[in-house]
Amino acid sequence: MTTTPLHPLVTEARRLADGLLAPSARRVDQEGVPAGHIEAVRRSGLLGVSAPEEYGGAGAPDPVAREVAEILAGACCSTWFVQTQHHTPVRLLTKAEPGLPARERLLRPLATGELLGGIAYAHVRSASRVQVRATDERGGLRFDGTVPWYTGWGLNDVMLLAGVTEADEVVFAFTEARERPGLRPSPPMRLAALTAARTVSVELDALRVPEDSVVLRTPREEFARVDLPRSTNTSPAVFGVAYAALDLLGDTADERSTARSLRARLDEVRARAYALADHPVPHEHVEERLALRTRAYDLLRAATTAAVVAGGGRAMSLDSPAGRLAREGMFLLVQGQTAPVRQAHLAALASL
Repeated sequence: MTTTPLHPLVTEARRLADGLLAPSARRVDQEGVPAGHIEAVRRSGLLGVSAPEEYGGAGAPDPVAREVAEILAGACCSTWFVQTQHHTPVRLLTKAEPGLPARERLLRPLATGELLGGIAYAHVRSASRVQVRATDERGGLRFDGTVPWYTGWGLNDVMLLAGVTEADEVVFAFTEARERPGLRPSPPMRLAALTAARTVSVELDALRVPEDSVVLRTPREEFARVDLPRSTNTSPAVFGVAYAALDLLGDTADERSTARSLRARLDEVRARAYALADHPVPHEHVEERLALRTRAYDLLRAATTAAVVAGGGRAMSLDSPAGRLAREGMFLLVQGQTAPVRQAHLAALASL
């Protein structure tokens, strides 16, 4: 669904989705995201969709970035998930103070796609425990602990790593995404969905990172405050996968009627969710954001279920696009999940 004036990167995303990602989604789901897919995303310019133009990015507005994400997720959710990690380091460096060594060294190669970034920071959202400890040492930091989830291992070039100091400060720093003394990945995880995205856990044992690789230090309480509205907004991937599921319906009048009804409701929730995402005060309307996110989940579940029902027994095959989209939808229920999101979702389910 297009709601923005046609942007060259939206056109490029559709070309990539139709020509490469969607036709090979079944194979990728079973075999893993190939390096060739990431190379195609690099060449497309999509890795710099929101990056500043002066650093080689496209500087596109948020509606364009969201539409690109929808298109990629609907075509191949595993490839989308690997590349979506990249945009967090780009955004963080873009907002960093000009002249910061990490910004000047890494923003351009990340914005142009010369480097692919990954993220290792979801663990600092936990208020009850510290899974990665960051300790100041002469000339830099030492990281110890376990990163429970890191996606894109073997495809990413750099990792945005976060830890918590003894002073309850969250520190973000860049390091190479490769095995070495102090950094050891697990074997790739076998997951119910998106095993293809090459997710591992990472053991950190006195990993040393120089001070000039640090991009942000912030009190843990302030990190949680800033992170709250970001986590309560609905991911564009939810809409991308839901629309892709509805596109599978159409062989019968009943299927077409169901698709029309669900699409109309999805369009409405999408418009409201994105309007709130663009709200100038990010900390306002948190309850409404959460309500829309859970409503979007309801419609995602309905859309993928409809595709499975219409597919019948064929949907149980690993080759079935309906079955794959249903599993991807299940994954999106917990992707980016925080305690407030979980609580709101469970409350909504209890009221059914």
